[in-house]
Amino acid sequence: MSSRVMKAAACGGDQRGLDGELEEKLLLHDGGLARCSAGAAAALQQKRGIERRRLPPVPAGPGGADDAGDYHERFVRAYDRLRDELLADDTCELTDEARRWVEQMIDYNVPGGKLNRGLSVIDSYLLLKQGSEVTEDEFFLACVLGWCVEWFQACALLLDDIMDGSHTRRDQICWYRRPEVGLRGINDGILLKCHIARLIKRYFREKTYYIDISELWNEVTLQTSLGQMLDLISTHNGADELAKYNIEGYRRIVKYKTSYYSFYLPVACALLLSGAKLENFSELRDILIEMGVYFQAQDDYLDCFVDPNTIGKIGTDIEDHKCSWLIVQALGHANINQIEVLLKNYGKKDSTSVSKVKSTYSTLDLKDMFSEFEDRAYKHLLTSIEAQHDLAVQEILKSFLKKIHRRKR
Repeated sequence: MSSRVMKAAACGGDQRGLDGELEEKLLLHDGGLARCSAGAAAALQQKRGIERRRLPPVPAGPGGADDAGDYHERFVRAYDRLRDELLADDTCELTDEARRWVEQMIDYNVPGGKLNRGLSVIDSYLLLKQGSEVTEDEFFLACVLGWCVEWFQACALLLDDIMDGSHTRRDQICWYRRPEVGLRGINDGILLKCHIARLIKRYFREKTYYIDISELWNEVTLQTSLGQMLDLISTHNGADELAKYNIEGYRRIVKYKTSYYSFYLPVACALLLSGAKLENFSELRDILIEMGVYFQAQDDYLDCFVDPNTIGKIGTDIEDHKCSWLIVQALGHANINQIEVLLKNYGKKDSTSVSKVKSTYSTLDLKDMFSEFEDRAYKHLLTSIEAQHDLAVQEILKSFLKKIHRRKR
């Protein structure tokens, strides 16, 4: 991959204020974190300029280290080609300045994560094609769909950060928080979504499954947007009606906001690419949706209890009044006095209120409660997976479960 470095962007008083806000958030985490590690310092140093995101180390694939050095690395290399093709798209006569902006925006937002969603398309496709030869062209098409999923993830995170007022993402300041971006980031998120349609049309319009794959993406995009709406409505209404947060509402939000695009979409893309019909894999879909609920509960736990430098972002679920797994469990197990503390302090931005909520969580032993939930969820998912008759489907599901079980970030 080429290594271009973007020129430093000047930062004024607003950025200095943001740095102070970030420092306060980092100190607040875990009820008084009294240090700022090298990772946190690095996040604050983003004010000195935008440096092109480095793609993460290539993870091991189903076949071990040899696979990691082969097809996962080939997936990573496909990124530059796809980005450059989008930059060369003649749909609009972009100025050089506009083209540089788009390039910087893509590089800042798309390749900086763990790439699990995109790589899951590759893993799933190769498992479905076991025993058959996969040509270079077929493999590249899997890479295209994998990167489409990563583009979608970048779009979702960029817009979600704006709506939630988030501060950091993937060990750096959120894109919209950069002084030269601001609410222009909304259009950047829309542009990332449009890129997906361009890539799918470019590479799949001559395929027999083009309609199927287009409809899949349209449906999952709608489901994710509706899930985000459910989350926003719940967060807004919850400020007055916290006691109405319940596990059914939580699962509904997670199913549509997270599960479909993070778990079902990568596998559905692989299925269509391999010639399968999605209507024949409803049980697979249901297991992946359930896995997404487990994954989001983990995310909620990490948001509250894990160092921001470990997960790459500052958790703000308490301040944002989110309908999280933790608050739902707390409300279900708290006594009258504890519920009163939660009602008074949940959703408040000040450090004292956040500390009181976290103290109540600790009193309720939510860490142990989550550990028990994780064990139950893992056993239930494994039982469901092993009940599948298709061995390739079993391997796909087990590979997903292995990636997320007891994850630390």
